[in-house]
Amino acid sequence: MTDARVPILMYHSVATDPNDATRALSVSPEAFAGQMAVLADQGLTPVTTAELAACWRTGRPLPPRPVLVTFDDGYEGVHRHALPVLAKHGFPATLFVSTGWLRGPYDTGGGLDTMLDWDQVRDLAGAGVEIGGHSHSHPQLDQLDDRRLRSELILCKEIVSDQLGHAPASFAYPYGYSSRRVREAVRETGYAQALAVGNGLARRAQGPYALRRVTVRRSTDTAEFERLVQGRAIGRTFARDRALTKGYAVVRRARQARRLVTPAGN
Repeated sequence: MTDARVPILMYHSVATDPNDATRALSVSPEAFAGQMAVLADQGLTPVTTAELAACWRTGRPLPPRPVLVTFDDGYEGVHRHALPVLAKHGFPATLFVSTGWLRGPYDTGGGLDTMLDWDQVRDLAGAGVEIGGHSHSHPQLDQLDDRRLRSELILCKEIVSDQLGHAPASFAYPYGYSSRRVREAVRETGYAQALAVGNGLARRAQGPYALRRVTVRRSTDTAEFERLVQGRAIGRTFARDRALTKGYAVVRRARQARRLVTPAGN
């Protein structure tokens, strides 16, 4: 199954009453439980990001009908609401943490809602959730200079290593944005694989540092979720997102070009 197309589900907050900043990219606890039941009922096999990448790297076969359940940022509801559901089904998952957003000694105050603390992150890791990196302060990495880019990547990796006792193997780009320079920096920092967004199915041909995910949000109903995990009508579902992404890419390249030609201090 090295040529398989694998749905990688991207979640953020799981919350009954999310705030305005996280509402659109949140799901209710009831919706999350229903979606995990869909995976079980349809016979899909959740794997971690590291497991998927290792299979594609080595040619080792994937399990039948693989799917990935991933969470970005580090919202407290992943522990409160998602973990019991994952445990009920025996599902692994991957959580990508922005270390400066989590409650505790490294908190920069940037978290958008109630965030996990490090004891909860350790609980998740002990329950079979892979903990990956998501930068330290959640910036747009492709807009940073080389020094700040490497600082974000290294600090995140060092904090996770210190708190969990092992280095994170996987990374997810904040906002889903990357560039060749960012991907090279992620690889050089020691991450073995990284996830983008792209709203498409993941394939081995995308390479280990640009694997695509599909967004699950509050507006995702059961029928749409079933289409996502079956790989049906994804282009139509995310047509507007892709058009916006292309527009943003043009703007971002222009901004980056201006910074490169602007003299220091201006």
